[in-house]
Amino acid sequence: MTDQIQRFLFDDTQVRGEIVSLEAAYAEVLDKQAYPAPVRRLLGEMLAAVALLTDTVKLDGTLSLEVRGEGALALLMAESNPGGELRAIARLAEGADLPDAAAGFRELLGEGHIVITLDPREGRRYQGIVELKEASLAACLEAYFAQSEQLPTRLWLAADGQRAAGLLLQQLPDDGRPHDPDAWERTVHLADTVRDEELLGLAQHELLHRLYHEETVRVFEPKALRFGCTCSRERIAQSLLSLGAEELREIVAEQQGIETECHFCHTRYRFGAAEVEGLIEAPDAPPPTLH
Repeated sequence: MTDQIQRFLFDDTQVRGEIVSLEAAYAEVLDKQAYPAPVRRLLGEMLAAVALLTDTVKLDGTLSLEVRGEGALALLMAESNPGGELRAIARLAEGADLPDAAAGFRELLGEGHIVITLDPREGRRYQGIVELKEASLAACLEAYFAQSEQLPTRLWLAADGQRAAGLLLQQLPDDGRPHDPDAWERTVHLADTVRDEELLGLAQHELLHRLYHEETVRVFEPKALRFGCTCSRERIAQSLLSLGAEELREIVAEQQGIETECHFCHTRYRFGAAEVEGLIEAPDAPPPTLH
């Protein structure tokens, strides 16, 4: 299985981990649009990161990771849900030159911020924001955990345009039982030795053995991941309503309707003039289904 996430624990410690590998889902994201090489790599890191975060917070809903910058790359966005569906997009700044093939995270994005949104099926929506102060996506996400979760968390992310992978370690809260006091520093030190080519090229069990053959690691059943888009006529209709009645009516007057496209999967949706007026007059009613 090339697309999966694997949870693991170190027995008699307060350290847990996850490892994710992506190939088919990553390829499907890249097939949707012709991205420059450094953007392709960052999209892979975003997909790996959002899969790791969704499993870490155990969210019954959608988790989105959005990076907005003031450089040549204006937006990176990825989403994941408990069903293992992933999607991601990137957008270059208007008029920006194509980035150099070797451009890094901060070089592409410049100043900006990361928004992490937890949208549960039930309960309140939560957003966390962290500034782009670090040199990598992984380091920025570690800063987010440090300021919002107060749980020591480390991430290692890699992507090469064909494969994407990630490793996460997290120190759990003290449960009052005796534990190996050096486990966190030791497991992080070992993970720091991993190279991108190992993270991308080794099977998950091989990588865990390479890093932790002297530890007692309890490995759980892996979960399959895949590309999946959550767009629908209902969600697109709600996005249109955010434009406001006046702007919607102006568009309809010019185009005799509204045609739009999902940025993630490129599915096209058309709303006729009568449909748009119906949305404006009854925004809570579901839009008609076309057959």
